[in-house]
Amino acid sequence: MSNPLSADSSFFAEVDTIPHLGPDTDETLAFRWYDADRVVGDKTMAEHLRFAVCYWHSFAANGLDIFGAGTLDRPWAEGSATYDPSLDATSPDGMAAAEMKQDAAFEFMAKLGVPYFCFHDVDMAPFTGDYAADARALAQMVDRAGEKMDETGLKLLWGTANLFSHPRYLSGAATNPDPEMFARAAAQVCDVLEATHRLDGENYVLWGGREGYETLLNTDLTRETDQLARFMHLVVEHKHRIGFTGTILIEPKPFEPTKHQYDYDSATCHAFLQKYDLVDEIKLNIEVNHATLAGHDFNHEVAYAAANGILGSIDANAGDDRLGWDVDRFPVSVEQMTLGMIEILRAGGLGTGGLNFDAKLRRPSIARDDLFHAHIGGMDTMARALLAAHSVLESGDLDDRRTERYAGWEGDLGRQIMDGSLDLPALRERAATVDDPAPVSGRQEMLENIVARHIERAM
Repeated sequence: MSNPLSADSSFFAEVDTIPHLGPDTDETLAFRWYDADRVVGDKTMAEHLRFAVCYWHSFAANGLDIFGAGTLDRPWAEGSATYDPSLDATSPDGMAAAEMKQDAAFEFMAKLGVPYFCFHDVDMAPFTGDYAADARALAQMVDRAGEKMDETGLKLLWGTANLFSHPRYLSGAATNPDPEMFARAAAQVCDVLEATHRLDGENYVLWGGREGYETLLNTDLTRETDQLARFMHLVVEHKHRIGFTGTILIEPKPFEPTKHQYDYDSATCHAFLQKYDLVDEIKLNIEVNHATLAGHDFNHEVAYAAANGILGSIDANAGDDRLGWDVDRFPVSVEQMTLGMIEILRAGGLGTGGLNFDAKLRRPSIARDDLFHAHIGGMDTMARALLAAHSVLESGDLDDRRTERYAGWEGDLGRQIMDGSLDLPALRERAATVDDPAPVSGRQEMLENIVARHIERAM
């Protein structure tokens, strides 16, 4: 993707468009593995991976954490209403800061060469909490984003509304005990869903940041989950009303910020969607770090969603096993991501979804070009994982052994059990007349070694 922005207004003047130079290069601002046009199977890498940059961690965050102030070099964030709610959303300072941030974002994404981006409403526009002012500011910034998209060729993977940061949502948004808070959240989502539609977004995400509870002493769990389902039905109804053809996604996350999240993991979300007749309308946006926080492997969450027809999109990041919170590191483990990519490829890909880097720089990474190094590393990690996963599946090394392991279920006994021909007493009678079956090795270590060899060879 060419960079149409002039160096005169550049926030990253020292960085050119990032090239692919191959695995032998020593150039740090270059892709070693990600070659957008390289064909892997029946698609290019770009078509398989569908990379997106997130607006929030990359451009709206400044390195602030609970122990200290921001550290990152982010001149476009200075004076932004994202950090100073006292600014009027339509004031010159607030809008100028938002425009500066948008200029920086699109320059960065064009130079990086990703096809997509994602945003929350409060990332895109100044945010004060006054609904009318915020809605006007968002509409203005969305129109401006559309112009930037036309200039750069960038597309929108998904939009979403921030329903967790403002103090009004301290007890949730859709699950709030006050229906006025529910209505306010609904208005916000209505605006962002329509904005996503205007920008030809391919998905819309509902992330229930505070849709959960701290204690049952003050919580009516049945009422709150009914409210959450009603909220989702309202969104689905409006999607069809406005003609939005993208996919509605929800994002599983265990605890943090609330002690008990209603969207804990893929299985919890699936049960919720089934109960409330939403399973045909909503799919999952699975985050790697959220999977590990739930006590699952990333590939488990993907495999479960795929098996139940609700795999939608991926937030590509990583956690830290020694830290028990959502640290949102950029992915660096080719092994972990290969196991996830195997399940994604088995499922036929992500459809309208993609790989969004919901990841942030470490707080000491204060140089502006560190943002490039982080994304380059993440993209190369996912590209090499794609190559390894494709190699594994093409070889049949795993699938052949898995088929062999379950071969008995293709025989008479297996078919009769599954089709209902044999009941419990019949199976007891059979057990009394045959020898005890001999266990067969699962061969886990051998299979792990096979995957490791495919990773080593993936070129």
